Amino acid sequence: MERVFEVGAVPFNPDGWGPPESTTVTPLSTTTTLPPHVPFATFSRFERLGRIADFTRNFPSSNANASNRPSSGKAGSADSPFDFSLDLDAFPLANDDGSSFRLVDAKPPPRPKFGPKWRFNQHRPQLPQRRDEEVEARKREAEKERARRDRLYNLNRSNQNQQRREAAIFKSSVDIQPEWNMLEQIPFSTFSKLSFSVADPEDLLFCGALEYYNRAFDRITPKNERRLERFKNRNFFKVTTTDDPVIRRLANEDKATVFATDTILATLMCAPRSVYSWDIVVQRVGNKLFFDKRDGSQLDLLPVHETSQEPLPEAKDDINSAYSLSVEAAYINQNFSQQVLVGDGNKVTFDEPNPFANEGDEVASVAYRYRRWKLDNDMYLVARCEVQSVVEINNKNSFVTLNALNEFDPKYSGVDWRQKLETQRGAVLATELKNNANKLAKWTSQAILASADLMKLGYVTRVHPRDHFNHVILGVVGYKPRDFASQINLNTSNMWAIVKSIVDLCMKLNEGKYVLVKDPAKPQVRIYEVPADAFENDYVEEPLPEDEQVQPPTEDAEGVEANVTTNNNKEIEAQT
Repeated sequence: MERVFEVGAVPFNPDGWGPPESTTVTPLSTTTTLPPHVPFATFSRFERLGRIADFTRNFPSSNANASNRPSSGKAGSADSPFDFSLDLDAFPLANDDGSSFRLVDAKPPPRPKFGPKWRFNQHRPQLPQRRDEEVEARKREAEKERARRDRLYNLNRSNQNQQRREAAIFKSSVDIQPEWNMLEQIPFSTFSKLSFSVADPEDLLFCGALEYYNRAFDRITPKNERRLERFKNRNFFKVTTTDDPVIRRLANEDKATVFATDTILATLMCAPRSVYSWDIVVQRVGNKLFFDKRDGSQLDLLPVHETSQEPLPEAKDDINSAYSLSVEAAYINQNFSQQVLVGDGNKVTFDEPNPFANEGDEVASVAYRYRRWKLDNDMYLVARCEVQSVVEINNKNSFVTLNALNEFDPKYSGVDWRQKLETQRGAVLATELKNNANKLAKWTSQAILASADLMKLGYVTRVHPRDHFNHVILGVVGYKPRDFASQINLNTSNMWAIVKSIVDLCMKLNEGKYVLVKDPAKPQVRIYEVPADAFENDYVEEPLPEDEQVQPPTEDAEGVEANVTTNNNKEIEAQT
């Protein structure tokens, strides 16, 4: 006979949910239909059994016991009517063990030792845990630095055209002959702490004539650029010290003991900033000292990207090589200094005309200022300083020096002047100060030596990066020389201290001829004793190999030809 399962009596609670508080239920033994001898397993006290749901409970909002809850639900959530984990009254036996039960470590993590609060507590003893964290942090930083070096190394290996500048090999500006005797070797580090002040100079003579500066060039922007013109009919002179007839006359009159030009003095003053090799000829005649430059010396050219980290092409025939850019920069500066003038024929004349020009020659606008400084009680220095123009300010003529920075390819500098010059002129100047620190410092030194009131810097770029014959002017900015010197961290006391130390060293030498050569690979300068006929027309040096000789640009290729004449006036003409 098949048995039927009976549920039994289910009490009804009309006042709420769950079973009634007091019900009369028939004992199980009399009403149940379950089979006998069914085992009854009691529940453990850790198994919280109770009512199914209670919507009348109201949990407090305090989180005092939230850390003791084994579940992730929060008080007041939608699961709270079904969550009895906080109902300690319903489970008194579980209260004692639940208070100390934690699923995870809820302690706050220790604070690192790299915050501002720990900066001044380094002398306090550290816990072992914090020491371990510091060691781990150092390991992580070391791993990041190692990964960065590996990334840069792989980048340099993948791109052979972007080798580091330190790997470039520079050649000496003059061939060191075997019969030359090296006397001194002076590292540039000895110049860094020197300081020497000189009094205001004394003007001995003014020569030449100056044209007025055209203020319209101050309003040039990249949007209304001006084409750079060529002044091939004007003569430019780069005469050395001993070939200057005025300096010879002043030497015969015993006006000073040391004689030089502003270009040579600026090279010495800014020697610690130089990277390329240069040389200066020193002649000791009696009690006098003459600083000269060789014919066709590097001092007549203007280096480009000398202090940059990006290497230039090594091929001499490349338009972006160091030599080609220096010739191009000299050509740009000469033409720029004549184009920004008014050109109406109105000139400011001085005591004597240009001492290097012949009668009837068309001479560039330049004035020579022969000045004398007192270096010691019985030692004076005379230098020939140059200014290129004059401008009228408050009904008074002010001297102006004119120089031009040239851009050849934005890929090398990383800054496109046509896009950044008008909106980010400071960024353009900062880039030039990084790539041409020595050239800008020499220009500033020459302006200070000449006591110029203004120095005008022009921004000239190529019409096309591959066209090194045609250029445009993008802008002209004016600075006061001493203010600009402070901006580029050029200390005048240190400049004169370098000159004074070299003069004192050369005055201890015997009579004869010497050459001061900047080492092409190291920041130091050497003094060599050379024969008396060195660097003269009849002095024959060992020629360079044919593949290393520099071929000048040809005139039929519309290039720039630097025609250095060796007449008495040492006239240099820039021809196109």
